Amino acid sequence: MTDEIDTADGACGSEFPAPREGAVVRHIPIINQKGLHARASAKFVQTVERFRADVFVTRCGQTVGGDSIMGLMMLAAAPGTTIMVEAVGTDADAVIAALEELIGNRFGEDD
Repeated sequence: MTDEIDTADGACGSEFPAPREGAVVRHIPIINQKGLHARASAKFVQTVERFRADVFVTRCGQTVGGDSIMGLMMLAAAPGTTIMVEAVGTDADAVIAALEELIGNRFGEDD
């Protein structure tokens, strides 16, 4: 099963892989002006580390750990693209909610 999600840059297909069994999954658009750059990736990782859950992020068929700044940056998630965020573990719902809030608030950047 895949979800069709638009990508702003058209650099990859618009399908995501089937989520991990038991995962809490959200498709979240990147809306801040600079995309998932170094500072935003660091804030993402800091958020993930507060919870007891394994987090995975997928874009363009590439999946990385949500606890890896370099991995997140390598996704090249520019403004307008959508990422799939999966969480598995005790705090899966809570970490997803916190990440949705972080990304929805543009990583605290002044755009």
